[in-house]
Amino acid sequence: LVETGEKDKLKEMLRERLSQCGWRDELKEYCKDVIRKKGLEKVTVEELVADITPQGRATVPEEIKAELLKRIRVFLQST
Repeated sequence: LVETGEKDKLKEMLRERLSQCGWRDELKEYCKDVIRKKGLEKVTVEELVADITPQGRATVPEEIKAELLKRIRVFLQST
């Protein structure tokens, strides 16, 4: 995937699709809520990442996951 540049293409497709469906905006709002609850001065980047990562993974739409998986399978079958 790396040598052919397919990984970068998949990452770009994923970025675009997540942005189009509003996932990025939702996660950004979730992040702001976490910061508000914990306090800007009391939250570290590590804590923030640990807190939002499960939320981010859990909220990726199934159709985007399926599309990504399909593109990976097609790539693997063609090589």
